[in-house]
Amino acid sequence: MARPGSGKQTPRKCVFLLSCVVFLAIVLLADFFWVSSSSSPSGISPPSSFSYWPTSFDLSLSLSTPKAKQPKGDSKDVKLSVRYLNATFADLPAPQIEWEEMPEAPVPRLDGAAVQINDLFYIFAGYGTIDYVHSHVDIYNFTNNTWGGRIEMPREMANSHLGMATDGRYIYAVTGQYGPQCRGPTNRNFVLDTETKEWSELPPLPVPRYAPATQLWRGRLHVMGGSKEDRHEPGLDHWSIAVKDGKALEKEWTTEIPIPRGGPHRACVVANDQLLVIGGQEGDFMAKPGSPIYKCSRRHEVQYGDVYMLADGNKWKQLPPMPLPNSHIEFAWVIVNNSIIVVGGTTMKHPITKKMILLGEVFRFNLDSLKWSVIGRMPYRIKTTLAAFWNGWLYFTSGQRDRGPNDPSPRKVVGSMYRTKLSLT
Repeated sequence: MARPGSGKQTPRKCVFLLSCVVFLAIVLLADFFWVSSSSSPSGISPPSSFSYWPTSFDLSLSLSTPKAKQPKGDSKDVKLSVRYLNATFADLPAPQIEWEEMPEAPVPRLDGAAVQINDLFYIFAGYGTIDYVHSHVDIYNFTNNTWGGRIEMPREMANSHLGMATDGRYIYAVTGQYGPQCRGPTNRNFVLDTETKEWSELPPLPVPRYAPATQLWRGRLHVMGGSKEDRHEPGLDHWSIAVKDGKALEKEWTTEIPIPRGGPHRACVVANDQLLVIGGQEGDFMAKPGSPIYKCSRRHEVQYGDVYMLADGNKWKQLPPMPLPNSHIEFAWVIVNNSIIVVGGTTMKHPITKKMILLGEVFRFNLDSLKWSVIGRMPYRIKTTLAAFWNGWLYFTSGQRDRGPNDPSPRKVVGSMYRTKLSLT
């Protein structure tokens, strides 16, 4: 029998400790395989071509020394950080391009909306913080590169997750979320006359939606997809209404062919008289049950890179997908030389850390060849950025940027604006 304090263990204790170690190892392995195999929310099955989940991981440790001066009482001499690296979640190879920083927007904003009309860039609403939303429009002038002018929005108009389109004078703002945190959506729709700065109202949608794909096409305002009233379930509905000179020509919305895959935060583009929807996601944050402030609660999401085109108005055709799944890009695109340019966005959450992964690539979809390519890299990774193109310059502003070069998860909401000279061949 071992003497007290001798440091030896009885066989029974050794067996017990070994059993604990084996049990923990089994739990960790089971959790790893569960995370790796989970790729869609309940009731949602991704297409058979969905092959973005990684098959291997590389674990690395990095040590960083602190700055010379530290607050008193801080005894940490070395900061240990763990990063899980994998090619699926690493930045894609991209040419280096030079960016010039321009005047910052009057306010930082996340999940805002934007429309460009000639040399004026209209920036709408958005979160300032999770507890504060904007209810006005800021205007940027590309000719003199200055911010100037502010338009107050109707009190009843949504503050984020808007659908938006323009005919060159009138801006149509559709549905969206009313208020901060994860409050409910509204089905009310408004029109801004950019010449008179006056607002009018359109017939309400049949039901509210968050961040639906929205565009003017062949004389009709189309609204499709988005998230349903619970903010999480993808909507497949598609409606349209005839509009002209900022007014509806019909009293009610017409039901159109459903979109093949629902969900919010996708680009919606009209090019060559064709209507396209690009990227997006299924699932989103929801309000925490019983919360008096509708506090946001994380739910499972699936980002995708699907591209669909509405052919002849009566059927959807699937086109080549984006190089990566990409969401939060509804106003992050421009058309240049018969190509669609998309800047930034979000891809799938990391399966180990569960953190959101932001994108900093500049993507190009050539409408002649129907091929995607990566043509550059942004100053940092960022989502819900607002893009424009003027006089050979590609601009972007606002959104939520990354935590730094080595951490692609989101952190700070910004109002920064950058531009780069863009020449496509």
